[in-house]
Amino acid sequence: MSRLRDALARGEFVVTGEVAPPLGTDLSAMKASIERIGPYCHAVNVTDNQGATLHLSSLAASRAVLDMGVEPIFQQTCRDRNRLALQSDLLAAWTLGLENVLVVTGDDPRGGDHPQAKGVFDLDSTQLMEITAGMNEGHDMLGRDLAGATDFFIGGAVFPEADPWDIQLGRALSKVEAGARFFQSQAIFDMERFARTMDELRPSGVKVIAGVLLLKSPRVIDFINNKLAGLMVPDHIAERIRAASDPAKESIALAIEQVRALRDIADGVHIMPLGNDDAVGRILTGAGLSE
Repeated sequence: MSRLRDALARGEFVVTGEVAPPLGTDLSAMKASIERIGPYCHAVNVTDNQGATLHLSSLAASRAVLDMGVEPIFQQTCRDRNRLALQSDLLAAWTLGLENVLVVTGDDPRGGDHPQAKGVFDLDSTQLMEITAGMNEGHDMLGRDLAGATDFFIGGAVFPEADPWDIQLGRALSKVEAGARFFQSQAIFDMERFARTMDELRPSGVKVIAGVLLLKSPRVIDFINNKLAGLMVPDHIAERIRAASDPAKESIALAIEQVRALRDIADGVHIMPLGNDDAVGRILTGAGLSE
């Protein structure tokens, strides 16, 4: 059983982090990130061509993370592959020892570094979760028996601060029905709204790991507000970072406050340091989750 699955089943407050595979084959920078954040995390997401930009595959990078003694969360994006390739990669992931999978639909390639690329989107994330759950039961999407089943801990994304919430809630519950056992959320800024989200999702039994995004500069805030659909940094938080004499330091103080608040609401936190890996330990120590 994966460490992440086991910890959530016990009711332990979990911590997950995130690394990006390289644009190339040199793993040194990714491994350096893992060395900094891995000791603090139950598992670490390995992104899959995030932002529709080219990187080493999550499959290969996840195995490299596992070889370092850190539990990876293999990301599987529907954007770049058809149903044959998606199923094949899932079988490969299990064969390589990867137990956690985060299934996402993926960003539009027109917003990435290869805007001429054709988005596949043969399946959406909910459909792929259902297929992954079927593989756990020992069959492919056509119902044919597999010569060896999987046992993935299946996760997905949830967007508590996107409107209208009723539609987002319906999508989240459909993912649970399809096989999702944990969610990692978009960055959380409104704690009261997130608490209501948890009240509505808890009856389904799904575990929710709340996103904490390090707003390390005004430029990051501008990017979020202008480029990320469904997410907006509230004015009072944006002004706090913009007015700070040291925005990076203030962003860490803010993240500490957010993690402290989320300890009483969520099942864990997903720290997104945006390259400032050394901040992860400081955030968790300040929030009382690490010595």
